[in-house]
Amino acid sequence: MNTAQFTPAGTLTAEDLGRIHLIGVGGVGMSGLARLFLTRGLPVSGSELREWPSLAGMRALGGTVHMTHEPSNLDGVDTVVYSSAIPQDHVEMVEARRRGLRVLHRSEALAAAMTGRRTVAIAGTHGKTTTTSMVTMVLQQAGADPSFVIGGEISEVGSGAHHGTGEHFVVEADESDRSFLIYRPYVSVITNIEADHLNTYGDLATLEAAFAEFARLTDPDGFIVTCADDPGGRRLAQTLRAEGRRVHTYGEAADADLRLSEVVSSAQGVRYLAEIDGRSLGEFRLPVPGRHMGLNSASAVLTAYLLGLPVEAAEAALAAFPGVRRRFERKGVADGVLVYDEYAYHPTSMTLAMRTLREVAGEGRLLVVFQPYRLYRTRDLQAEIAAALGLADELVLLEVFGPGELRQPGEGSAALVEAVPLPADRKVFVGSWEDAPVEVARRARSGDVVVTMGAPPISLMGDELLAALSARAGDAGGSAATGG
Repeated sequence: MNTAQFTPAGTLTAEDLGRIHLIGVGGVGMSGLARLFLTRGLPVSGSELREWPSLAGMRALGGTVHMTHEPSNLDGVDTVVYSSAIPQDHVEMVEARRRGLRVLHRSEALAAAMTGRRTVAIAGTHGKTTTTSMVTMVLQQAGADPSFVIGGEISEVGSGAHHGTGEHFVVEADESDRSFLIYRPYVSVITNIEADHLNTYGDLATLEAAFAEFARLTDPDGFIVTCADDPGGRRLAQTLRAEGRRVHTYGEAADADLRLSEVVSSAQGVRYLAEIDGRSLGEFRLPVPGRHMGLNSASAVLTAYLLGLPVEAAEAALAAFPGVRRRFERKGVADGVLVYDEYAYHPTSMTLAMRTLREVAGEGRLLVVFQPYRLYRTRDLQAEIAAALGLADELVLLEVFGPGELRQPGEGSAALVEAVPLPADRKVFVGSWEDAPVEVARRARSGDVVVTMGAPPISLMGDELLAALSARAGDAGGSAATGG
């Protein structure tokens, strides 16, 4: 996508937008933005075609939701906000231009909301939603009351956005369409850099160059945080330091500025020791498992430390961190089967998630219900995605979720399932949504862990799986489902 489509952050404020309408308001990113505007007291409407869980909260805050897409939804509207998932020929986009309304990409509207605040922007191929949530909770624990917009909901808070009274604005910066280049952060955090969104960038070198450009937009009085354990992050730090920029690193690497040691992960959570410049910061604990979760939390610790916040606030916030919805989220138990939901769709994050789920499963098996996200990614990374799915004991595969994409011959999940290195009787491609719960109920045994993983719609399947397992239990006289 051409960067010139986006207007860099300037003096436009949220209040300048007038009456705001968001197309596709039910998505995680758009619903968070709607909530932010509503809590600032701004008039907000949106349009959707599916009753996403976030819409009830929007209505409760006084927002208007149209369950259709049509020109009349724009009556009385001053600014129309769209995401990269909305095509330019969408009926409401066409009508907005016809009426001469202000039309902003989601990132441009978000930049307006950040005007006058010190922005802490978290970017990276993996872990940015969790890291943004952790940074937010640390700032909250320290009494800073930050504003925030996150690409997911903090489980304890139940929200992905908030209008705070403090000077900081914590935001998840999306590199997928280059829109993160419009922000002007005070702090830039880059968790890692791996090949993804190559439909936008073409190759890894161009992607890395975009992350470097993002980092260079950081306020000279602020700082940049990268991961010393990630090859892309390490290369970026070396490049930026050679330019004289203020860069701080974290990780288990011996030369990391904030160094982790004695990292232990189990089904009960993860803990580690941290030191900076040879000085011990003590032990940090999280109630969620996974070494990668510990690494994400280290970036939050380092950011808080460099902002001058008490280390004790970071310790307390992380010890109480409840996780993020769609990131290792426990949905419930039915007939002895534990059901989770996980957003991972890139092979690296899929692998990390499944290794962590194996810690939870113990002696049980791991069943994965996967919906690939985007045809280009499924095509370009088919071998890597297939290898990650091969870590499962059983696989139920749905068709690729790729709104707006045209499927070419030989593309999609039918080709992917053949590439997964599992025996034929332990993997299946299902042609319809309704077939997936039936397959899970047939395959899962008591003591197993089932995870729905991948594109956003799959998050809606957890309750259906629990219902199918409960129905099976009822037929056999077993136990019913319990919530997370």
